[in-house]
Amino acid sequence: MVSILNTIDTGHEDMIHCAEVDYYGLRLATCSSDNSVKIFDIKNGAQSLAADLKGHGGPVWQCCWAHPRFGNILATCSYDRKVIIWREQNDWIKWYEYSNHESSVNSVAFAPPEFGLILACGSSDGSISILTCNTESGQWDYKKISNAHTIGCNAVNFCPSTVPEPAFDQRGVGTKGSYGVKRLVSGGCDNLVKIWKEDGDRWVEENRLEAHSDWVRDVAWAPSVGLPKTQLASCSQDRRVIIWSSDDLVNWSSTVLHTFDDVLWNVSWSLTGNILAVSGGDNKVSLWRENNEGQWSMISEDASAPTSTNALSEQRTL
Repeated sequence: MVSILNTIDTGHEDMIHCAEVDYYGLRLATCSSDNSVKIFDIKNGAQSLAADLKGHGGPVWQCCWAHPRFGNILATCSYDRKVIIWREQNDWIKWYEYSNHESSVNSVAFAPPEFGLILACGSSDGSISILTCNTESGQWDYKKISNAHTIGCNAVNFCPSTVPEPAFDQRGVGTKGSYGVKRLVSGGCDNLVKIWKEDGDRWVEENRLEAHSDWVRDVAWAPSVGLPKTQLASCSQDRRVIIWSSDDLVNWSSTVLHTFDDVLWNVSWSLTGNILAVSGGDNKVSLWRENNEGQWSMISEDASAPTSTNALSEQRTL
């Protein structure tokens, strides 16, 4: 069973929608419907408030840390249609504010650091923005995938940089291709999971994966650990988690991990990619592992403390 190692009293005045530990496991960021973002030092089992960030004008749905090679950087997104990138320079400051969405911004995710300082943002206006920072000048630029999902985009996540690009020789035989192709997976209110690929100066839809019968609430690309296949997970209001697998990034197969008793909000892989965590409206967090025969089984479940529903438990359109 999962055991609780530590409990943190955040002092938030409303529902917490996201809690993210940084790369080294030394800091915790939380965001809430009280419009605030908080950062805690959590070294050696102790906890202290390092920053209380005010800048959003609505509930803050999600936060995510950049890789520490770029410094201490945190991105947050909100119902106020904004994405804010915070940076620590002695104190925490608002480094960049992006406000080019027409509705709530529901999800943010940094790209693998090998690609540079890049952030994807998914919005209820149906579009996905890709923000790129010139780390020498500190200036940000953006590209937009318009109409990425009908009604709205609920989740975005990047493909690991170590997944090879399929290539073919002159006979049309598949070979190992080059590394470092930027890909992005998204989930939306159209019940679809979509895979996007950077093609020159634009992003194009490479695959659309259809199996869910209700809104897709979260997507997560599994870390690449040298396995011959690529995997990603999606969860939905249809109460199912689906594992998508591919040997060539072209043809994808789907496996229903489990049908749960309530709507699902989050899926998250372990660093080694062999364990998947699932949470949802039943206030439980369960861990799942795949055996050598490709069958998934639950290895642990924690229902000792209620978990807040994901930010996407509410319709967020303006």
